[in-house]
Amino acid sequence: MPLPGVVPFPPEFARGYRAKGYWQDKSLAQEFAAVFRQYAGRVALIEGERQFTYADIDRISDNLALNLLELGLKPLDRVVPTLPNIAEFVLLYFALQKISAIPIAALATHRFAEINQFVQLSGASTCVYPERQGDFEFEPMIRRVQAENASLKFCISLPMLKDLIDRPAKLPRARLAEISIDPTDPCIFQLSGGPTGMPKLIPRTHNDYAYNSKTAAPVCGVTGDSVLLLALPIAHNLPLACPGIQGYFFQGGKVVLSPTTRPEEMFKLIERHKVTHIKVVPALLIRLINDPAVSKYDLSSVRIIQSGGQRMQPEVRLRTHQLIPSSFVQENFGMSEGMLFFVRLDDPQEVKLETCGRPICPDDEVLLLDDDDRPVADGEVGELTCRGPYTLRGYYGVPEYNKKQFTRDGFYRSGDLMRKHPSGNYIVEGRKKDLINRGGEKISAEEIENLILSHPAVQNVACVPVPDPNLGEKMCACLVLKPGAKLEFPELVDFLKGKEIAKFKLPERMMVVDDFPVSTFGKVSKKALSELAARE
Repeated sequence: MPLPGVVPFPPEFARGYRAKGYWQDKSLAQEFAAVFRQYAGRVALIEGERQFTYADIDRISDNLALNLLELGLKPLDRVVPTLPNIAEFVLLYFALQKISAIPIAALATHRFAEINQFVQLSGASTCVYPERQGDFEFEPMIRRVQAENASLKFCISLPMLKDLIDRPAKLPRARLAEISIDPTDPCIFQLSGGPTGMPKLIPRTHNDYAYNSKTAAPVCGVTGDSVLLLALPIAHNLPLACPGIQGYFFQGGKVVLSPTTRPEEMFKLIERHKVTHIKVVPALLIRLINDPAVSKYDLSSVRIIQSGGQRMQPEVRLRTHQLIPSSFVQENFGMSEGMLFFVRLDDPQEVKLETCGRPICPDDEVLLLDDDDRPVADGEVGELTCRGPYTLRGYYGVPEYNKKQFTRDGFYRSGDLMRKHPSGNYIVEGRKKDLINRGGEKISAEEIENLILSHPAVQNVACVPVPDPNLGEKMCACLVLKPGAKLEFPELVDFLKGKEIAKFKLPERMMVVDDFPVSTFGKVSKKALSELAARE
């Protein structure tokens, strides 16, 4: 029985994707069983002083999978891990695949509002969490989530997880072979940066997620000799699967985890492990190339710096190449919903500098549509809509929302504005979605506006992006206050902290206005507000 709430690919498309070999009808557990055998003796994962071969990951994740089964986890259970960039995340990920449990790609920066929502939406049975992250203690928060959600049976702290990893399993290994996994079921729920309130859950199937990573790897020049440095949050789609951990493992490469995005610490890891590939968002790359330590370390092993999350200015790419001459900054445009665009390594120089690339599969279908759903002419700006063998057909459990987000023939409305370049590549021109892109993290303006509106001093609010040289955009909360009311920026931030949202969602500026500018249709003109906030 397929998992209720998951929108399947239409049968005629599924048949076509199988016939062309995109879908292998294997679970990720089966796919990686072959990988772990083929590259058994090679080092797969490095974290600090710890190293794991492919055989180690296979053996340890087997043991963990059996202990999770004994604990009471079942196939298709949903699991919310909020772990930082540590080896335990990777071991847990592969253990969950072996028992057909479904991780939800939460972040260590998420707090009560988000975790509670994920558990509610998914009916999760399990949360896995560190004891603390910075000065934040997870246990009390997770227990509150448990009190509000009857589905949440298992609360596994990091020390408990380590015990489940180390403790020899009582169940026989044959139990894993008995588990039947449907490759059209989700292997993970990624998170959307959806414009309406909280993120939606994106079901990525075993079939489409394996294809996603296998196909992205060669486009990024990944081979068995490649060494990837991961400093971006490990559960995000880009670090995990585009090509990410999955893609490098499929090629027999090596992944080095960085617990920090501090430039000098990253440079030390690059020099020590002869890193060939780095994943960045533009804000991180800008920080790296502007750090004085960039000239103190041998970075000549670096071949590809893969950038995603938001558009990068050509100057940043050119400056990076000056400082690290061996490197090529490879622009890509991807979405957790599926479709991936990559600049190719052999594209002409001007195409590399101007575009975000083109899709990775011959059967990736792209339409740029106007406001009336008509395709625009080449060179004109339209909303990116897409479908293909690794692009979802519906968010999990939200049929009414899906009616708006997909065309009648199953194209996903991304909300991103693009135009086609004469080369056949695409250029990102902005977005229709009401999202603020802070260093690659997508923040729903509506979610924060709804919270601010509950403040007794606020009559109306509009959250808008303002340009930032490092992060691309920051959020400015534009307020109309109630007559006679006063509100200072620190008060607003403290109020929002009380709502227990992720820190990256807090506005970084506030602007009080008498009234909002409106468009000719009578709607609040966020464009005009954004321009005003930028000027101020």
